[in-house]
Amino acid sequence: MKLSWPAPERNKAPILDVLRRVLPVRGTLLEIASGTGQHVSFFAEQLPQLRFVPSDINLANLESIRAHRAEAGDNVLEPREIDVRSSDWAVGKVEAIFCANMIHIAPWTCTVGLIDGVGRNLTVPGVFVLYGPFKVGGQHTAASNEDFDRTLRAHDETWGVRDVEAVAALAEAQGLLLDERVAMPANNQCLVFRRLLAT
Repeated sequence: MKLSWPAPERNKAPILDVLRRVLPVRGTLLEIASGTGQHVSFFAEQLPQLRFVPSDINLANLESIRAHRAEAGDNVLEPREIDVRSSDWAVGKVEAIFCANMIHIAPWTCTVGLIDGVGRNLTVPGVFVLYGPFKVGGQHTAASNEDFDRTLRAHDETWGVRDVEAVAALAEAQGLLLDERVAMPANNQCLVFRRLLAT
């Protein structure tokens, strides 16, 4: 079943503006936690010079991604079932990785797994873009994010809005340097990491 959620429709254009600027001219982008497939189909249409590999852990999402892919260009490949905590994503080396709105609705172990996987699979040089709400210096950037964080933790105590500095520390251990922190609509941010050195 083809799914469509309001949030990806609202944020896909602002995210694309960042991706246009930071992605390589050619290569493959792996999207982790593709959700419905709205992002990847839109990005692939707008960036035809790149190949896109969507992924998700949820079978209903994978079905939706396939439905969106059927209407997209041939630069969207078959979606992969990926658990970020797995030690082998079975995708090989890619020039770019993108992940939106995952790490705050998953345990911290998934953030660790995500960054470890990026470290294993991203080429040198390479770019990793992480989108969502973040705390900066341990503080929320907006009252709405603080309320959102409280709601997340009430649903599952292992969830929550993550600290930029904590994520950046994990990334640095994998040879990924936080190059940009871009303010986005609705109090979200894009973190742009550059892979300049092999670990």
